[in-house]
Amino acid sequence: MGFAERRDVARPATGEAPFRIGEHFFVRTDGQGIIRVGSYVLHRVSGYDWNELIGAPQRILRHPDMPAGVFRLLCNALEQGRPAGAYVRNLAKDGLHFWTFAVVMPVDGGFLSVHIKPCVGNLEWIAAIYDAMRAAEADGGMTPGESAEMLLRRIDEVHGQKDYAAFAGDALVHELIAQDRQLHRPPDKRIAQFRRITSAARGMLQETHALFREFGAISTVPANMRIIASRLESSGGAITALSQNYWAMSEEMSNWFRKFVTDSGKDFSALEDTLSECRFQVCAARLVSEAAELFSRERRRLGSVDVAQEKQKLAGLAQKQVRKAMAGLQGIVDEAGRVSAAVTTMRRYTLGLGSTRVMCNIESARLPQGGETLSNIIDQLDGFQRSVEQQLTRIEDLCRDVRFGAEMLGAKTACLPTCLPADWPNA
Repeated sequence: MGFAERRDVARPATGEAPFRIGEHFFVRTDGQGIIRVGSYVLHRVSGYDWNELIGAPQRILRHPDMPAGVFRLLCNALEQGRPAGAYVRNLAKDGLHFWTFAVVMPVDGGFLSVHIKPCVGNLEWIAAIYDAMRAAEADGGMTPGESAEMLLRRIDEVHGQKDYAAFAGDALVHELIAQDRQLHRPPDKRIAQFRRITSAARGMLQETHALFREFGAISTVPANMRIIASRLESSGGAITALSQNYWAMSEEMSNWFRKFVTDSGKDFSALEDTLSECRFQVCAARLVSEAAELFSRERRRLGSVDVAQEKQKLAGLAQKQVRKAMAGLQGIVDEAGRVSAAVTTMRRYTLGLGSTRVMCNIESARLPQGGETLSNIIDQLDGFQRSVEQQLTRIEDLCRDVRFGAEMLGAKTACLPTCLPADWPNA
């Protein structure tokens, strides 16, 4: 055993088990949570022998202070076939503890979790809320579901996020950024690109909601036009027709907002959610790829595990995760395409609005009386149309940024190392 390995296994009597920033370990279990394989760092940090780990339930590593509510949130995601992340307090055989940020994902017939050492600074408030959750579960009879809600409320208070997946995704990104910085690695260009795309998507959503508010402000125009027409009696017939025409266009525009914008599941709102989910997939792909690359260099025996077969299997899982991330990025490209098509539809409505404005101008000049009031409406329509055209242009530009950024990200993600080294199994 070399000096580095002797140093690795030197353990304090109390406190934290030795686990360094930049280290990874992974655990693969079957569908019942029974450990089938893990990397050497798992064995070293946990202090268990291989014959105690392989075939044991993964809860052997669970710290008694971990609340059930956290695992409820993880299970909710896994049951939907999605990867999930969480801060996890673990317990070693000798009573030492060690925190990890774990990314868990379903694999064929079971689950794979990749663990890194947290280094962002979230652990103080995470540990405090975990302790409160655990106490409420143990003493207050709180169910795992109620405990999970307690965590979500705290996340909302600290980070302003009501969605656990968004919190876990942000936490993973920040952990990877901090890890790269502390290890003096160059910044991950994929993460930087996601930030730019997400900013563009949020800007796009803000513009569409601003457009919706302006549409609400101008929605009284058809009624005002009908009032003018009734005052003008016989000479207002053309105004009545124009008001009916504008009312029809208003209905079409209102339906457009309902179809694409105002509901949380619609295209404009869904784009940011799709980006968040895809960002987690890309970061998870990076972790699995790194774990596969590190495991490919493993020279130690892992108990009775067929190391060569497991290396091949983990490399395959890394490739599969990269393909999922690529599919997610393609989904963003497709989503941006639907948004762009929706904007094109709105432009057609805007052209119709312009025609109504021109006809109103003609009628205003023709009318012997009431033209001044109609002119006010024309001014409103004119300002609204200019504003709509400007906002649609900005939305199109931001949408183009999202689409181009996702395509560039796809090229970068495809370059993640997922294959075994050329000299394997001698690496």
